[in-house]
Amino acid sequence: MDHVDRLAAALPALRAASGTLSRWGAELATRLTTGGRLLAAGNGGSASQAQHLTAELVGRFEGERVPLPAIVLHGDTSAMTAIANDYGYDEVYARQVRAHARPEDVLLLMSTSGRSPNLLEAARAGRGCGALTWALTGPGPNPLARLCTDAVSVPGDTATVQETHLAAIHMLCRALEAALPARQTGAPLAAS
Repeated sequence: MDHVDRLAAALPALRAASGTLSRWGAELATRLTTGGRLLAAGNGGSASQAQHLTAELVGRFEGERVPLPAIVLHGDTSAMTAIANDYGYDEVYARQVRAHARPEDVLLLMSTSGRSPNLLEAARAGRGCGALTWALTGPGPNPLARLCTDAVSVPGDTATVQETHLAAIHMLCRALEAALPARQTGAPLAAS
Protein backbone atom coordinates (compact mmCIF):
# COMPACT_ATOMS: atom_id res chain seq x y z
CA MET A 1 0.00 0.00 0.00
CA ASP A 2 2.96 2.34 0.54
CA HIS A 3 3.54 2.41 -3.22
CA VAL A 4 -0.09 3.34 -3.90
CA ASP A 5 0.11 6.05 -1.22
CA ARG A 6 3.17 7.59 -2.91
CA LEU A 7 1.35 7.56 -6.25
CA ALA A 8 -1.75 9.15 -4.68
CA ALA A 9 0.46 11.89 -3.20
CA ALA A 10 1.78 12.74 -6.68
CA LEU A 11 -1.62 12.95 -8.37
CA PRO A 12 -2.50 16.50 -7.19
CA ALA A 13 0.59 17.79 -9.04
CA LEU A 14 -0.53 15.94 -12.16
CA ARG A 15 -4.03 17.39 -11.82
CA ALA A 16 -2.50 20.86 -11.44
CA ALA A 17 -0.52 20.26 -14.66
CA SER A 18 -3.60 19.31 -16.69
CA GLY A 19 -3.90 22.82 -18.16
CA THR A 20 -0.27 22.75 -19.28
CA LEU A 21 -0.66 19.30 -20.82
CA SER A 22 -3.83 20.42 -22.63
CA ARG A 23 -1.99 23.46 -23.98
CA TRP A 24 0.90 21.23 -25.07
CA GLY A 25 -1.55 18.91 -26.84
CA ALA A 26 -3.09 21.81 -28.77
CA GLU A 27 0.35 23.14 -29.69
CA LEU A 28 1.48 19.70 -30.89
CA ALA A 29 -1.72 19.27 -32.92
CA THR A 30 -0.90 22.49 -34.76
CA ARG A 31 2.81 21.88 -35.20
CA LEU A 32 2.61 18.20 -36.18
CA THR A 33 0.00 18.89 -38.87
CA THR A 34 1.83 21.86 -40.38
CA GLY A 35 5.32 20.46 -40.94
CA GLY A 36 6.77 20.26 -37.43
CA ARG A 37 7.95 17.15 -35.63
CA LEU A 38 8.23 15.94 -32.07
CA LEU A 39 11.71 14.82 -30.98
CA ALA A 40 11.72 12.98 -27.65
CA ALA A 41 14.41 11.62 -25.36
CA GLY A 42 15.10 10.28 -21.90
CA ASN A 43 17.36 7.84 -20.08
CA GLY A 44 16.44 4.38 -18.79
CA GLY A 45 12.77 4.25 -17.83
CA SER A 46 12.30 7.77 -19.18
CA ALA A 47 13.66 6.57 -22.54
CA SER A 48 10.93 3.93 -22.51
CA GLN A 49 8.37 6.63 -21.75
CA ALA A 50 9.66 8.80 -24.60
CA GLN A 51 9.42 5.82 -26.95
CA HIS A 52 5.91 5.08 -25.70
CA LEU A 53 4.88 8.65 -26.57
CA THR A 54 6.31 8.54 -30.08
CA ALA A 55 4.63 5.18 -30.69
CA GLU A 56 1.26 6.66 -29.67
CA LEU A 57 1.75 9.51 -32.15
CA VAL A 58 3.08 7.58 -35.13
CA GLY A 59 0.56 4.80 -34.49
CA ARG A 60 -2.58 5.90 -32.72
CA PHE A 61 -3.78 6.59 -29.23
CA GLU A 62 -7.58 6.36 -29.11
CA GLY A 63 -9.05 7.08 -32.50
CA GLU A 64 -8.17 6.72 -36.13
CA ARG A 65 -6.11 9.59 -37.48
CA VAL A 66 -3.19 10.30 -39.72
CA PRO A 67 0.22 9.24 -38.38
CA LEU A 68 2.02 12.13 -36.72
CA PRO A 69 5.76 12.80 -37.09
CA ALA A 70 7.48 11.85 -33.83
CA ILE A 71 11.02 10.57 -33.40
CA VAL A 72 12.59 9.08 -30.28
CA LEU A 73 16.27 10.00 -30.26
CA HIS A 74 17.61 6.82 -28.65
CA GLY A 75 15.99 4.70 -31.37
CA ASP A 76 19.01 4.97 -33.68
CA THR A 77 21.51 2.88 -31.71
CA SER A 78 24.23 3.21 -34.35
CA ALA A 79 24.13 7.02 -34.20
CA MET A 80 23.83 7.00 -30.42
CA THR A 81 26.80 4.69 -29.85
CA ALA A 82 28.94 6.46 -32.46
CA ILE A 83 28.22 9.84 -30.87
CA ALA A 84 28.92 8.48 -27.38
CA ASN A 85 32.18 6.95 -28.57
CA ASP A 86 33.38 9.99 -30.51
CA TYR A 87 31.98 12.89 -28.46
CA GLY A 88 31.05 11.48 -25.04
CA TYR A 89 27.71 10.42 -23.59
CA ASP A 90 26.71 13.99 -22.72
CA GLU A 91 26.39 14.64 -26.49
CA VAL A 92 24.28 11.59 -27.51
CA TYR A 93 21.08 13.62 -27.77
CA ALA A 94 22.43 17.14 -28.31
CA ARG A 95 24.25 16.19 -31.50
CA GLN A 96 21.10 14.55 -32.88
CA VAL A 97 19.05 17.60 -31.92
CA ARG A 98 21.50 19.87 -33.75
CA ALA A 99 21.22 17.58 -36.79
CA HIS A 100 17.43 17.28 -36.87
CA ALA A 101 15.66 20.05 -34.94
CA ARG A 102 14.06 22.96 -36.73
CA PRO A 103 12.20 25.98 -35.35
CA GLU A 104 8.79 24.39 -36.02
CA ASP A 105 9.70 21.28 -33.99
CA VAL A 106 9.11 20.41 -30.34
CA LEU A 107 11.78 18.73 -28.24
CA LEU A 108 10.31 16.86 -25.25
CA LEU A 109 12.83 15.66 -22.67
CA MET A 110 11.88 13.31 -19.85
CA SER A 111 13.86 12.89 -16.65
CA THR A 112 13.00 11.71 -13.16
CA SER A 113 15.79 13.88 -11.71
CA GLY A 114 15.94 16.80 -14.11
CA ARG A 115 19.71 16.70 -13.79
CA SER A 116 20.99 14.31 -16.47
CA PRO A 117 23.90 16.00 -18.29
CA ASN A 118 22.94 14.54 -21.69
CA LEU A 119 19.41 15.92 -21.41
CA LEU A 120 20.66 19.32 -20.26
CA GLU A 121 22.90 19.45 -23.34
CA ALA A 122 19.95 18.40 -25.53
CA ALA A 123 17.83 21.22 -24.07
CA ARG A 124 20.59 23.72 -24.83
CA ALA A 125 20.88 22.35 -28.37
CA GLY A 126 17.12 22.53 -28.88
CA ARG A 127 17.05 26.15 -27.76
CA GLY A 128 19.98 26.87 -30.08
CA CYS A 129 18.04 25.41 -33.01
CA GLY A 130 14.96 27.47 -32.18
CA ALA A 131 12.83 24.43 -31.32
CA LEU A 132 10.22 24.63 -28.59
CA THR A 133 11.63 22.74 -25.58
CA TRP A 134 9.48 20.99 -22.99
CA ALA A 135 10.41 18.81 -20.03
CA LEU A 136 8.59 16.22 -17.97
CA THR A 137 10.61 15.90 -14.78
CA GLY A 138 10.58 14.73 -11.22
CA PRO A 139 10.60 17.17 -8.31
CA GLY A 140 11.28 20.76 -9.20
CA PRO A 141 12.85 23.12 -9.37
CA ASN A 142 15.60 21.40 -11.33
CA PRO A 143 18.09 22.37 -14.05
CA LEU A 144 16.20 20.72 -16.93
CA ALA A 145 12.93 22.44 -16.09
CA ARG A 146 14.77 25.77 -15.90
CA LEU A 147 16.44 25.26 -19.31
CA CYS A 148 13.24 24.39 -21.17
CA THR A 149 10.56 26.70 -22.51
CA ASP A 150 7.98 24.92 -20.33
CA ALA A 151 8.01 22.03 -17.89
CA VAL A 152 5.78 19.78 -15.84
CA SER A 153 7.50 18.65 -12.65
CA VAL A 154 5.94 16.08 -10.35
CA PRO A 155 6.97 15.00 -6.86
CA GLY A 156 7.99 11.52 -5.79
CA ASP A 157 10.62 8.84 -6.01
CA THR A 158 11.80 7.48 -9.36
CA ALA A 159 9.05 4.86 -9.71
CA THR A 160 6.30 7.31 -8.78
CA VAL A 161 7.60 9.94 -11.20
CA GLN A 162 7.78 7.40 -14.04
CA GLU A 163 4.24 6.20 -13.37
CA THR A 164 2.99 9.77 -13.22
CA HIS A 165 4.82 10.57 -16.47
CA LEU A 166 2.95 7.73 -18.18
CA ALA A 167 -0.35 9.29 -17.13
CA ALA A 168 0.93 12.69 -18.33
CA ILE A 169 1.81 11.18 -21.72
CA HIS A 170 -1.70 9.80 -22.08
CA MET A 171 -3.20 13.15 -21.04
CA LEU A 172 -1.04 14.84 -23.66
CA CYS A 173 -2.10 12.36 -26.35
CA ARG A 174 -5.79 12.79 -25.47
CA ALA A 175 -5.45 16.59 -25.64
CA LEU A 176 -3.58 16.39 -28.95
CA GLU A 177 -6.18 14.15 -30.58
CA ALA A 178 -9.01 16.38 -29.32
CA ALA A 179 -7.32 19.40 -30.92
CA LEU A 180 -6.64 17.84 -34.33
CA PRO A 181 -8.49 19.33 -37.30
CA ALA A 182 -11.24 17.02 -38.61
CA ARG A 183 -9.25 16.27 -41.78
CA GLN A 184 -6.47 14.76 -39.65
CA THR A 185 -8.63 12.56 -37.43
CA GLY A 186 -10.21 10.32 -40.00
CA ALA A 187 -13.59 11.86 -39.18
CA PRO A 188 -15.77 12.59 -42.22
CA LEU A 189 -15.37 16.08 -43.60
CA ALA A 190 -18.43 18.27 -43.99
CA ALA A 191 -19.80 18.39 -47.53
CA SER A 192 -19.18 21.68 -49.31
